[in-house]
Amino acid sequence: MRLIVFFDLPVVTSAERREYARFRKFLVRNGFVMMQESVYSKIILNNTAGDALKENVRRNKAKRGIVQMLTVTEKQFASMEYVTGEHRTEIVDTDERFVLI
Repeated sequence: MRLIVFFDLPVVTSAERREYARFRKFLVRNGFVMMQESVYSKIILNNTAGDALKENVRRNKAKRGIVQMLTVTEKQFASMEYVTGEHRTEIVDTDERFVLI
């Protein structure tokens, strides 16, 4: 499964730009991969892990703006249609990254 986070945060003032950068860095530090500007995704193992991750995002949300989360299965994610452009990544963000300990 994947957790996709969409966000639209104000960046008018320097404080708002710092808040945007803080939230974006939080996502990256927690394993999210940028799909496009302000859209990040992360592979999750199951609903329990997804719920914990969602709660972590809620705790670290920006003070203003919009933050949305969507959980989709790998099959749904793989069926995404590229209307313009093509899938490019230097990061392997498939289940090939999955390490079972």
